[in-house]
Amino acid sequence: MTALLFGTGGVPHSAKMRSTESGIERIAELGLGCMEMEFVRGAHMSEAHATVVAETAHRESIKLSAHAPYFINLNAHDPEKIKASRDRIIKTAHIASLCGTESIIVHAAFYLGDPPEKVYHAVKKQLVEILKQLREENNQTLIRLETMGKPSQFGTIEEILNLCSDLEGIAPCIDFAHWHARTGGFNSYSEFAAILQQLDKKLGRLALDNIHIHFSGIAYSVKGEKKHLNLKESDLEYITLLRALKDYGVKGTVICESPNLEEDAMLLQATYNSL
Repeated sequence: MTALLFGTGGVPHSAKMRSTESGIERIAELGLGCMEMEFVRGAHMSEAHATVVAETAHRESIKLSAHAPYFINLNAHDPEKIKASRDRIIKTAHIASLCGTESIIVHAAFYLGDPPEKVYHAVKKQLVEILKQLREENNQTLIRLETMGKPSQFGTIEEILNLCSDLEGIAPCIDFAHWHARTGGFNSYSEFAAILQQLDKKLGRLALDNIHIHFSGIAYSVKGEKKHLNLKESDLEYITLLRALKDYGVKGTVICESPNLEEDAMLLQATYNSL
């Protein structure tokens, strides 16, 4: 089995139906290895349905993850918005766990004009409470904080890795396209390698042996990310990045978020296997 599993963010376009189960079956038919369930508008799945999803994924040997709703800001200035954000993360983790996933992906916060250090402590405080509730419910789901593509969003690589180091139960989701869009750089072998080295140094080899990556082409401006693109329509040096992942023996999950989903996921997998 390949060291990295490749799959799609959401149900493949070519699935027979728009259901999660049909998506899993299509992923297996295409020879891919994973799928991320997109709960970005809310984890609107019943517990009974989640158990069927888990059975389907187990039968097809497909690894699942789940993306929490976009409407989350653990640095919101309104206490009700903080509570709603926490509830959305907990609900996602609950349903995802029943689906058999080991991790959920979260966009943690916006700066809202606050100093980054203040936002860091605000986010950390809320994550402590969320983790406490999940563990009380015997839910061991990892919360993976995603590196974000706009300067207005909390989620630099350093911020994410520091939280992962500070809190057990928090792990990174490295979105290389986001980081390229946010910085305007990080598009060469040495820069990709530097991120992998940073992961290893801060979190240990396990971070490279159980990585979670988001991958796509990206359009961006001085304000950061604009929209996702198909890989061949973007300037992201995806082959160079795949080479770095292979050279460093990285293992885990690569979720393709290009508009064409499974086409680029299969391109990534085929390219990786050819290196």
